[in-house]
Amino acid sequence: MRIGELASITGASPRSLRYYEQHGLLTPSRDANGYRDYGEVDAVRARNVRDLLDSGLTIDDIRRYTENGCLDRPLRESPRCTPELETAKRRLAGLDERISHLQGLRERLAAHSAELERALYPADALHPAD
Repeated sequence: MRIGELASITGASPRSLRYYEQHGLLTPSRDANGYRDYGEVDAVRARNVRDLLDSGLTIDDIRRYTENGCLDRPLRESPRCTPELETAKRRLAGLDERISHLQGLRERLAAHSAELERALYPADALHPAD
């Protein structure tokens, strides 16, 4: 199938499909005229890649899945791969760390803002609005 048809059935744009190919996630064959010719495995992989990107993984994370043959069947219908769990846990730990850092930053900024408000509008601090 051509790239437009693959885009239509997978929901990924042609640009995304070329990007996936550029990063080794899809490997279409080429017709004599040089056009890409995608097979059913490419359609399954493209859907899987799109789903995994939507869940917060990166292209580099997903590339590890291809090395283990984890993308050649629909993810929800096949036995899951160990690298998939390891990657998800690593990504979650990273997000938790970033959230914690951002929460601390937010608390410091809120305290600074309150301090500024008290300094700039001391009368409001003595008689808060009802």
